[in-house]
Amino acid sequence: MKARRAGLAGSLRLRLLAGTLAWIVASVALAGWGLASLFRQHITQQLQSELTLHLNQLTASVNVDADGRPVVAPPLSDPRLEQPLSGLYWQIDRLPDGLLPAAAGVARSRSLWDQTLAVPAPAAGQEQDQDQAQDIGGPEGRKLAALTRVLKPAEEDAAPLRLIVAADRRVLAEPIGRFNRMLAIALGVLAAGLTLAAVVQVFVGLRPLALLRRQLAAQNAGGSSRIEGRFPSEIQPLVDDFNKVLAMNADIVQRARTQAGNLAHAVKTPLAILANAAAREDPALAALVREQVGAANRQIDHHLARARAAASSSAADSRTPLQAPVQGLLRAMQRLHAQRGLVIEAAAFPPDMVFRGEAQDLQEMLGNLLDNACKWAHKRVRLSAAHAGPGRLLIHIEDDGSGIEDHERERIFLRGVRVDEQQPGSGLGLDIVRDLAGTYGGEVRADRSPLGGLRVSLWLPAA
Repeated sequence: MKARRAGLAGSLRLRLLAGTLAWIVASVALAGWGLASLFRQHITQQLQSELTLHLNQLTASVNVDADGRPVVAPPLSDPRLEQPLSGLYWQIDRLPDGLLPAAAGVARSRSLWDQTLAVPAPAAGQEQDQDQAQDIGGPEGRKLAALTRVLKPAEEDAAPLRLIVAADRRVLAEPIGRFNRMLAIALGVLAAGLTLAAVVQVFVGLRPLALLRRQLAAQNAGGSSRIEGRFPSEIQPLVDDFNKVLAMNADIVQRARTQAGNLAHAVKTPLAILANAAAREDPALAALVREQVGAANRQIDHHLARARAAASSSAADSRTPLQAPVQGLLRAMQRLHAQRGLVIEAAAFPPDMVFRGEAQDLQEMLGNLLDNACKWAHKRVRLSAAHAGPGRLLIHIEDDGSGIEDHERERIFLRGVRVDEQQPGSGLGLDIVRDLAGTYGGEVRADRSPLGGLRVSLWLPAA
């Protein structure tokens, strides 16, 4: 029960359908009951009118002979009155008048054959020519609807008579049953049509919300920086507000990145001047200045990387094909390590190799990994990439250097850790790579390369 309530409360579509279907069921049931009642009332009144007609004919045709017996001439026109047990009957009873006793069935229709209708005594105070409707028993145990009338013949010495006309209630039940069956079928078809129309209306009416949900998912996945599409007038203001918020967020992120870059540029220049001056001063002072400058540079690199990562996660429309950044990095590494004669190779990447993020972050990660590989390589460095399932890229950077021990492969990603203190560096590059990759939902690992050295594997989201 709780799960059912939670489903109704959590789904606008289910609530609309439940309310509409409840109204359809209630309306169809009420219409069925009303129509069936009206038809039953109509059929009953029709039978009552028919009995009244026959009773009037019987009243006009009855006479009393010389022996005081009622005679019906001419006979009534309905042929069912001449057919035995046809379901339509008439009968004349003699009422007591002080001289003659009461007698039932002193005259009756041929349709009664040899049976007599047992009708209760007239109601007290029933006047002549006043009709009384009642239900009585009939032939073969059938239930009859009867109409009675007390008649005083014109002959002075004639006893009062009670005229009875009765009809089998099956003449009511059969048409009412047929009507109810047809009504049930018609209302069932109507309810099914209304239900189908309600389902179509709900699904079509809520389709703009499904489109809005897909647009939001595309915006979150990096496919668009705003919500596009045509929406109904009731939803369009909400879409406009979404787009305003997205545009404002992108503007805030861009300004933050600009300010962070300006701050880094302003701070790095005096730090570089301090580092150059320290190289010419007292060794103790120089060591202190170099230590503090290095710490400041590490903080600047760290916070710049975090700022770029935050901007990348917010800028949902960023899409960076691998080919151009990788080729630029390869040219830079060739110049940077030209004196060592390294062979730095990478295959051409197809157009569908696209990183879902900003080019600056991709260059930051691949630049650190390539520079690290070039430092340790003997002669060869290789970069390759492939799709690693839906929405993921796998990039390998390998070298043919000496590699590192298994227990050191996780430590190299720790902040400030350097495996070989003889090589230049701050120990921040791989930590920045892992930090940036984690911000994008990716990861980075190191293992042995088929070239003989180290292979660093980088998983990133694909656009």
